[in-house]
Amino acid sequence: MPPLNAILETALYVADLDRAEAFYRDTMGLRCLFSDFRMRAFDVGGRGVLLLFPEGGSLQPIETPGGLIPPHDGRGPAHIAFSIDAGALAPWEDHLAAAGVAVEGRTRWPRGGVSVYFRDPDGHLLELATPGLWKGY
Repeated sequence: MPPLNAILETALYVADLDRAEAFYRDTMGLRCLFSDFRMRAFDVGGRGVLLLFPEGGSLQPIETPGGLIPPHDGRGPAHIAFSIDAGALAPWEDHLAAAGVAVEGRTRWPRGGVSVYFRDPDGHLLELATPGLWKGY
């Protein structure tokens, strides 16, 4: 079987695209790579892209100059984990508190990593995870 290298894109479906864009830009510090009426794309550490789509907004095929994008959508709270350096955990917790974002949970993993969990404005569960969570991370 040919190898996979990484997950390049992760998509979340949101009720209000502008509100979600503001959260991921202002609270999470992500840089917007692309923005139009149907989506936003954010750089995640130069190693991945977070895509935001309006709920129900991608149920029809999309014709692009380069080809067809099949329909896709999602409902309900999803989960994404962002990797951070161990030394960045306390500053992130301070930043979230200052932004009025409540931390819902905190877990110390057997390999030594720590995760903190919180929600975006659409109820998606976000995680900040330090090294020591998974084998290889």
